[in-house]
Amino acid sequence: FSLYHNNVEAQRENRFIRKGTKEYESNKFNEAEIDFRKALEKDPSSAVSQYNLGNSLYKQNNFEESVKAWSHLANRSDLSPQTSAHIWHNMGNAFMKSKKYNEAIEAYKNALRLNPKDDDTRYNLSYALRMAKKQEHQQNQQQNQQKQDQQKQPQPQPQQSQQQPEQQPQQAQPQEISKQDAERMLEAMKNAEQKTMEKLKKEKKALVTEKSDKDW
Repeated sequence: FSLYHNNVEAQRENRFIRKGTKEYESNKFNEAEIDFRKALEKDPSSAVSQYNLGNSLYKQNNFEESVKAWSHLANRSDLSPQTSAHIWHNMGNAFMKSKKYNEAIEAYKNALRLNPKDDDTRYNLSYALRMAKKQEHQQNQQQNQQKQDQQKQPQPQPQQSQQQPEQQPQQAQPQEISKQDAERMLEAMKNAEQKTMEKLKKEKKALVTEKSDKDW
């Protein structure tokens, strides 16, 4: 992220912006954030301070707050289309870091509407679309797995629960049944569990094929 502090009309750098810029360039992002906030207190309409505040927050991995800072600038009419596109691009990157892929897709689309020739944004949009699809696939798989887990519950249990109220007064009967039937039930459950575990392992192996070509 490059700092932006000279391209907005009718704005003068004050000492907080200058100090914050030096701190940012020295990787003192927390101190830079404090000074850019102070600059905003002096001039709440300062696009310079707002943009640099977003950058400082992003560098501290505070992605939600960085998006909030940049969102104040996203639709300002006094900024050039290229500057606005750059802001949307940065917001897309912050959403990607938070694994909010659908929000990232919309941010990159907004950036490309303002600057259609930006290859970096086009690449990031393509990557975000892939990750959103992968995320949806994983969520569907988890839901299917939960359904399978529910179906894997031993079927004799409901019958037992219905029979138990009738058999409770006769405590001797379950003991006679449990020796043979309980062993059979346990073995059937073990076999069923082993088969489902093998199926799940095969499914997981089939899924782990994609490698992300960018470390977000």
